[in-house]
Amino acid sequence: MEVAPHGCNLIPLAIVTKSLSVLLIDDNPARADIVEAGLRNAGYVLLARLDGTHDLPARVGALQPDVIVVSIDSPSRDSIEDMRRSTEQQPRPIALFADRSDPATIAAAMEAGVSAYVVKGLAEDRVRSVVDVAVAHFNRYHAMREELDRARLSLVERKMVDRAKGLLMEKNGLAEEAAYRLLRKLAMDQNKRIGEVAQDIVTYIKVLKK
Repeated sequence: MEVAPHGCNLIPLAIVTKSLSVLLIDDNPARADIVEAGLRNAGYVLLARLDGTHDLPARVGALQPDVIVVSIDSPSRDSIEDMRRSTEQQPRPIALFADRSDPATIAAAMEAGVSAYVVKGLAEDRVRSVVDVAVAHFNRYHAMREELDRARLSLVERKMVDRAKGLLMEKNGLAEEAAYRLLRKLAMDQNKRIGEVAQDIVTYIKVLKK
């Protein structure tokens, strides 16, 4: 079994054990019946069953499923692109069952946002575990992304604070600690983050220099 994290609202773990809403895509009726039975036995709500990924972005936008489940012989370039476009604006877990595949296709699917990729592993009693893995990997990936974004923002804000401190020290003849205390006081008085106040000061002084 190949599993790949990607892709953004996190799905609370409590919901995973209850009734996730699912959009199922499969052009093989017999195979789709197996997946549908597995979804229903797991307690998931099946919103719709489509026979292909054509017009998928519009259908996802209209149905707003929690999870997308795709079962397919082998994902084509077009179907992978449809999956990518369908979750581009609002990422959500995608679980993909394939009868055959290759490393390049798996890599392309991962890049497109597939959260769990299973090759030759379709069975009714495995559907729930694969969907759970897709949700867990999706949540973990996006939690890491959010943490990285916060770290980047923190770094940007620290640089802005240092810049504002330097300007205050230069313009007002303040020591570094005094400049920082002034920034902190302004932030408290204005009910803003210190980074926002630092940005305001840098922008204001830039305007004065023009």
